[in-house]
Amino acid sequence: MWPFAGGLELLDLLKNNKKTVGLKQSLKAIKNGEAKAVIIAKDADKTIIKQIEDICKNESIQIYYAENMKELGNACNIDVGASVVCILK
Repeated sequence: MWPFAGGLELLDLLKNNKKTVGLKQSLKAIKNGEAKAVIIAKDADKTIIKQIEDICKNESIQIYYAENMKELGNACNIDVGASVVCILK
């Protein structure tokens, strides 16, 4: 795992906060003003990455990047890859 701001690691960030997993749920959280930060898998579809990045930049939401979808899914305790995860306020 890799460290984030304040020395937190991805697992700590995901374990200790409420979150949404997946594109639809994450977009909904961002649009409803519930997102504190977003983690995007670097190997996710480029159109998904661009869409989330643009919205987050417009809303001033911090963006982090995971190496791949499998690692992000594992960090969320799901058996499949995850393209996007939102950390909720």
